[in-house]
Amino acid sequence: MSTDLPDFAPRLDPLPYEDKLEARPLQQIDLVVIHCTELPDLAMARHYGERILHASGTGNSGHYYIDRDGSVHVYVRPERIAHHVRGCNPRSVGIELVNTGRYPDWLTVGSQKMEEPYTDAQIDALTTLLDHLRQELPSLRYIAGHEDLDTAREPASDDPTITVPRKMDPGPLFPWDAVLRAIPLERLKPHAV
Repeated sequence: MSTDLPDFAPRLDPLPYEDKLEARPLQQIDLVVIHCTELPDLAMARHYGERILHASGTGNSGHYYIDRDGSVHVYVRPERIAHHVRGCNPRSVGIELVNTGRYPDWLTVGSQKMEEPYTDAQIDALTTLLDHLRQELPSLRYIAGHEDLDTAREPASDDPTITVPRKMDPGPLFPWDAVLRAIPLERLKPHAV
């Protein structure tokens, strides 16, 4: 890790299966994807990340998690390909912000609002992390929200005649303008990948 950013002190807490994730050169990474956990707290996000979902003995997780207090946790180091977004995992790093999102009824018709604001501490930590990643990842050029890259719709869990977005994170309360002013990355939109 670079020492150019003295206030950047992520907590290394790798998932048990991190070594089973495919390795990659850091030069392969040109995209960072912003997510929200859509879970009530970091402990539950960790629990979900540890679940084994694939034949390889791995699960779904971002690389970095930023809690509401601004603490940064590394669950998967960037040199490993984490499962966090359809179609873009080999080229991207996933950053998860702890936020309830649509929890616990992600796909019900009545819960398609994301009303929890992100904390100032989270956004400050995010911009510091992004600055760090720009120094560490020589090809990093793009940023996107999970909702920008996974635009699929699914039948609502409470009314299959209605479809709802599969992913909405980081959602309407994420301060894109402020983040993009602070960090010169190009935002990818749907179908630009």
